[in-house]
Amino acid sequence: MLQNVIIGQYVSTSSLLHRLDPRSKLINVFLLVIIIFLSTNWLTNVAIILFTIAMVFLSNVSLSFLFKGIRPILWLVLFTFILQLLLNREGNVLYQISIFTVYEEGLRQAVNIAIRLLTIILLTSLVTLTTRPIDLTDGLESLFTPLKKVGLPAHELALMMSISLRFIPTLMQETEKIMKAQMARGVDFTTGPIGQRMKALLPLLVPLFISAFHRAEELALAMESRGYRGGEGRTKYRILLWHWRDTVSILFCIGFGIAIVLLRFI
Repeated sequence: MLQNVIIGQYVSTSSLLHRLDPRSKLINVFLLVIIIFLSTNWLTNVAIILFTIAMVFLSNVSLSFLFKGIRPILWLVLFTFILQLLLNREGNVLYQISIFTVYEEGLRQAVNIAIRLLTIILLTSLVTLTTRPIDLTDGLESLFTPLKKVGLPAHELALMMSISLRFIPTLMQETEKIMKAQMARGVDFTTGPIGQRMKALLPLLVPLFISAFHRAEELALAMESRGYRGGEGRTKYRILLWHWRDTVSILFCIGFGIAIVLLRFI
């Protein structure tokens, strides 16, 4: 299941989202996250769901691959939904059984939060799925360039974020291998009391951290052997080009945000 995590992975195919400049995709997803949190009623939720579905089809990413990637996260969304449903006690009573009572406001908030989580996860995942890691690094560095005026290292920040995203699938695969090796030795991660399960994770965490530090050391040595000395004086083989479609995409997101704000008052 861990190897199906889609965060940090890139799908090499042809689509409109693949052809967008990484800077425009990063700006768009930032705007969309703000827009999603402006959603307050069923009309805005439906509009956001339809928009997210449209983006998924425009990305040309396999639906089965995308579903396998978000399946581990659905448990978190379900837990958040149930927690909000049971703890919010505002509005009229809709259903009651034993000590559990479902209120109207609790159901509305639970649905809103579940939709927000799913759409944010899908839209942010589409950025990495449709952008090569090197392009994502260049896009982040370009957007962080104004931070140089206040003394922040834009290139180093972009590089760290890109490396973190790049190694998420690698660490997931490493975790899967260690789990299978431990299960072959008789370790059970799925049954027993919660304390026993937590104790069973210790043989998993120790080799995982050792492997992560080993990979980090190898990466640092490889970068030093190739003469990496930070962002000062570096040239770029690939130059990011801003096209008209990038401007149109940002204007479309701004227009979509205005429409969501207007739908809030209907």
